[in-house]
Amino acid sequence: MSNNSDLDLSGFSEQNQNNQYVTFILGDDFYGMNIHSVKEVIEYGSVTTIPLMPDFVKGVLNLRGEVVPVLDLSLRFGKDKTQIHQRSCIAIIEVNHEDRVALLGVVVDSVNEVVEVLPEQIENPPSFGAQIRAQFIVGVANIDEHFVIILDSEKVLSVDEMADIIDHAIN
Repeated sequence: MSNNSDLDLSGFSEQNQNNQYVTFILGDDFYGMNIHSVKEVIEYGSVTTIPLMPDFVKGVLNLRGEVVPVLDLSLRFGKDKTQIHQRSCIAIIEVNHEDRVALLGVVVDSVNEVVEVLPEQIENPPSFGAQIRAQFIVGVANIDEHFVIILDSEKVLSVDEMADIIDHAIN
C-alpha cells in the first residue's frame, strides 16, 4: 500500500467477497477482517481527541463530512497503545447498529493485502494462550507462513458495548 494514497475497497469483485479478508499488522500480530466489513483504508492523520474518553478511543475524524470515531485496536485488545509511524493507517469499518450501518475507524500499524481464505482454511481459535477475548475471534488461518487471527468485526467493534464503556468512563 502506498503511503501517499488511500485504499478504496469498494471495487472488489462480489464473486468471492465472502472469502476475502483484509490483513493487517498490529504490534507483532497479524489480523484479518472480512472485506465486507472494511469500507476503505486511509492514511493516519487529522484525528481530533475528545476529552474524557476511554484510552482506546483516539478521537474522531472528518471523512467526507461524516464524523467517524477512531479507536486504537491494540488498546481495545488490552495491549499497548499503537505507536504511530509512517505506515500507520486507519481502516474504516462498517458495523451494524440499530438497523443502520455505523462507521468506525481503527488504527493499525499497517495494512498488508487482501487475501482469499476458504472456510476450510480457518481453524478454531486456540482455547489457551489467546491474548484477546475469544468472542472477538472467528478463527485462525495460516497465510504465507504467518498465523492470521480472523476477527469478527461486529463483536470487536460492537457499538452497544463501546457506548456502555464510554458511558461508564464519563459517569
